[in-house]
Amino acid sequence: MTLNSEARTSVGVAHPLDPLSREEISQAVSILNESLAAEDSFRFVSVELREPSKATLRSGAVSAREADVVLIDRATGLAYEAVIDLDSGIVTRWRELGLGVQPPIMLDEFEECEVNCKRDPRVVEVLAGRGMTDLDLVCIEPWSAGYFGEDAEGRRLMRCLVFTRLDPDDNPYAHPAENLVLIYDLNSGKVVEIEDNGFVAVPRATGNYLPQHVGPARTDIKPIEISQPEGPSFIVTGNHVQWGNWSFRVGFTPREGLVLHQMKFRDKGQDRSVINRASLVEMVVPYGDPSPVQAKKNAFDAGEYNIGVMANSLKLGCDCLGEIQYFDGIVADSHGNPMTIKNAICMHEEDDSIMWKHFDFRNNSAEVRRSRKLVISFIATVANYEYGFYWHLYLDGTIEFLVKATGILSTAGQPAGEKNKYGQTLNNDGLYAPIHQHIFNVRMDFELDGPHNAVYEVDTEIPTDNPTLSAFYTVDRLLETEQQAIRKADSSKHRFWKIVNHNSRNLVDEPVAYRLMPTDAITLAAHDDSYVSQRAQFARNNLWVTAYDRTERFPAGEYPNQSTGGDGLPAWTAANRNITDEDLVVWYTFGMHHVVRLEDWPVMPRQHVGFMLQPHGFFDQNPTLDLPRTEAREQETPTHCCKRD
Repeated sequence: MTLNSEARTSVGVAHPLDPLSREEISQAVSILNESLAAEDSFRFVSVELREPSKATLRSGAVSAREADVVLIDRATGLAYEAVIDLDSGIVTRWRELGLGVQPPIMLDEFEECEVNCKRDPRVVEVLAGRGMTDLDLVCIEPWSAGYFGEDAEGRRLMRCLVFTRLDPDDNPYAHPAENLVLIYDLNSGKVVEIEDNGFVAVPRATGNYLPQHVGPARTDIKPIEISQPEGPSFIVTGNHVQWGNWSFRVGFTPREGLVLHQMKFRDKGQDRSVINRASLVEMVVPYGDPSPVQAKKNAFDAGEYNIGVMANSLKLGCDCLGEIQYFDGIVADSHGNPMTIKNAICMHEEDDSIMWKHFDFRNNSAEVRRSRKLVISFIATVANYEYGFYWHLYLDGTIEFLVKATGILSTAGQPAGEKNKYGQTLNNDGLYAPIHQHIFNVRMDFELDGPHNAVYEVDTEIPTDNPTLSAFYTVDRLLETEQQAIRKADSSKHRFWKIVNHNSRNLVDEPVAYRLMPTDAITLAAHDDSYVSQRAQFARNNLWVTAYDRTERFPAGEYPNQSTGGDGLPAWTAANRNITDEDLVVWYTFGMHHVVRLEDWPVMPRQHVGFMLQPHGFFDQNPTLDLPRTEAREQETPTHCCKRD
């Protein structure tokens, strides 16, 4: 069942954190088109809500609705930031970013790039030399250019890889034109260089996954239907959600996609703040193959591509199952026209096995309560890969974040019959997929029982005086400054981190806390001196903690596209600010070290990575004791699960 945006929504004025509406986007664009961006050469990279300051939100004061706009003038190659007061219709800020600063690539620039590359006679000639004469079957795949020590001279570049189909519904990733790269200037609309690193025959073996190629579907999988006869347990009012003891607001931005605001948990009749704002803010995908084409594949899918704009329109029964509440995502195209991504965000409940259980054998009775989770998610397609981003909220106050990766491998070609130590050979016709990583960073603006928090690193230690040889205990170490809080996970010490509020005490007079459990805590495999490592320094460590600054939003900096590196977290933490009992932001880096398998081809079964935040003395006891008993259903006459035969 699908709940549309009106089904459980109260009509009212926009909340200060609600994303811009279509009308507000059009208003902001119109104001700029009539003034500072009147030339036809201006393109709109993003138009989004300028969120009110935290001080304004805390005070409850009415704030003006403002739009943050990023533009680029293709005639000059210069980019600009603008802030528009939508209530007054005034541009309150207009800032030139400087030659060489490149905002994210716009969605329609990908299509323009492919069309214009195929119009270049030099490209047509080099394609023909590899047997690719039917341009309708050729696939030009633009990648961000990155930075590899060469001055782009102010040009806005893309590195285009080439694949082909053998027929219109063929999988092009089975047929890469290895060693061929087209360098394309987005501003001029021209191919500026063709890199031909030597002929490698295009693999011809197919790798199709569509039903007409794989044969009849199996018939032994029976349907699963999710039914909630009384409807879901959540209540949605505009973008505000209440579920169980949780409450929060749903947001959406072009760069981050799904954002959760003002996450609170109701405890003993009081709404206690946990996290003010949480979102995926960056991801980098570096490849480990040193060959000419593969070595320069390291995309920043959020900062270079605006991953929110690439969100799918989700479908009931396919992407989501159950009693669904959808939220649309509203963004702008490069001409400033508002676009609605229908059903960009899916929210539903899932059963989650038992929450707690105990059988008292002395009196032959059992008590059991079932768990469930609230799932808020979106899925983005970035060329060959699909990424699903899932926030899970649990009834006991636990928060989980998962990334589910699927889609198709970014493949490479080699001489037929050879094998490559830097990747997995996928067939005997010259196709392989390089080893690579998917490294994600999530930004969490904590407000644990208020804005003044601190972070401890917790390690398990073995005492030197250990007569039983079996003793161990935990040691908490306060991370007092930003430099001290640049940390790596350490499974040998069973390390985790606690976010605490020293001014809020629990039953046993300890600071209330949440703990971050550092699962999937990989870091960059590339050398620290590599170009990708310089640009993605956030991925060298798993934990960063910064003093809150509303301008510090993205761990690789505001504009990582073609950047030389050093922006973002390494620059901010160089100040080594105090982070004890301050307004803090916690940044966690994790990911997938993708050693490719044969089973990942031709389409990859879902892999997932993530982490968990758990209450750690935030409550005085198990907060789910009041969950209702569940009726046993194995008998014709239902009984409570606590009854035993």
